[in-house]
Amino acid sequence: MAGRRPYSELRARMSPQARKRADEKARKLGRDMDLAELRRARTLSQEELAQILGIGQAAVAKIEKRADMYVSTLRRFIKAMGGELRIVAHFADHDVHIQNFTELDGQRIQKRKDQDEASPK
Repeated sequence: MAGRRPYSELRARMSPQARKRADEKARKLGRDMDLAELRRARTLSQEELAQILGIGQAAVAKIEKRADMYVSTLRRFIKAMGGELRIVAHFADHDVHIQNFTELDGQRIQKRKDQDEASPK
């Protein structure tokens, strides 16, 4: 195989700055994925994910292509892959984790009740 080199050899020849840029780009690529890429990275087929969600494979394909969906749909999709959905508002000087969507299955309501009972009346 003429002209082919192992990655380790090519990386060893890179300047420290080039290695840093490559590492940053790799981290960014690992953070930025669409749903289909994320599913493949989790080594799940559409059929397997459909089975977990209790829907058809075609429905998984449609969800992966959507640009707009309910937060609850996205949350179920992520949870089925073993993850947890977090909504973050990013500002120039800080990030804010939006809590409205963290517990959509009643746990947040119970937490509020517990807090209300603990507060002085």
